[in-house]
Amino acid sequence: MCRVTLIVYSTIVIGAGQAGLAAAYHLAKRGIDFLVLDANPGPGGAWQHRWDALTLGTAHHIHPLPDFPLEVQDSTRPASQVVSEYYAEYERRFSLPVRHGSPVTSVTRDGENFVVHADAKYRARTIINATGTWTNPFWPVYPGQFDGPQVHTNGFRSPQQFAGQRVLVVGAGASATQFIVQLRAAGVDTLWSTRSAPDWREEPTGAEWGLEVERQVNERTSAGLPPKSVVGTTGLLLTPVMRAGIASGALVSRGKIDHLESDAVVFTDGSREKIDAILWATGFRHAHRHLRDLKLHTAAGGILLEDGVAAVEVPGLFFVGYGASASTLGATRAGRKAALAAARYVQRMPVSATQLAGLGEYRWRALP
Repeated sequence: MCRVTLIVYSTIVIGAGQAGLAAAYHLAKRGIDFLVLDANPGPGGAWQHRWDALTLGTAHHIHPLPDFPLEVQDSTRPASQVVSEYYAEYERRFSLPVRHGSPVTSVTRDGENFVVHADAKYRARTIINATGTWTNPFWPVYPGQFDGPQVHTNGFRSPQQFAGQRVLVVGAGASATQFIVQLRAAGVDTLWSTRSAPDWREEPTGAEWGLEVERQVNERTSAGLPPKSVVGTTGLLLTPVMRAGIASGALVSRGKIDHLESDAVVFTDGSREKIDAILWATGFRHAHRHLRDLKLHTAAGGILLEDGVAAVEVPGLFFVGYGASASTLGATRAGRKAALAAARYVQRMPVSATQLAGLGEYRWRALP
């Protein structure tokens, strides 16, 4: 005769990027039994999918993970390689229980516990969601139809994809401007479209700028509003490279698209341009589809958060890498905050007779 013993983790972290690993470190440090489920085949989070032309020297600053400095690296190496190696070593060094290749398809509630559906069924008393945005690209829709190749940011590999073509780059963020600079340097002709005039700003000085950006983002999430895009809060920074692009005419927007044709784009000013391909640098939305059964989104489409990490509508659910914690610096800080909040939440809950640490799955045991 057999009986099923139900194993329940104190915490399951969904996602092993910067935010998820930071949360995992602080959970481990406090002796919390937990598991990290990650959809990617190996360490590196979304960074492992970035294009090789995005070198460490051209990527946004990568903030180190807790208690493990990111040593000085060759700035010409692809950021995808450097960060993947760094994350892999972090998982090994701190013996973090990360299960790669385990995409979470849904999360439901069963009494006081969460049920996480992935490569198996897992149960947890708290969830730290760290899924980021990379798997949920935003494709805008315009009238008409373009018949040529179309690539989103997460499908960009190198300028050679567009050799000999005239490319329309769409989007007002940093990715769009970086793509244009790279494409032009490789001899690829480009046009730039933005819905409104690019918001160029002088490069910031001092820590106050970062704190003000974080304050603005937290205002929205505290009100249950969806976070703005990064550029919507920070603007486009006028680096020397960007200034040169503006002076050359490469980084001068043609304005908003009116409609698309089979081999051309027509802008709202009435001008028509022949194009061979479109590169949609139009950003991403947070990848929260697996949480839809929890019904936590507000009517405005956001998630109401308390203290930047705790879901008000679903006790025991915490977010990192969302809102103000979308940067590597913010993700690292939010990972600690969420881990501490999850630990406090677990300590307040009564422990059931079936609570066992360490495995988090159904297991069969023979009765004596």
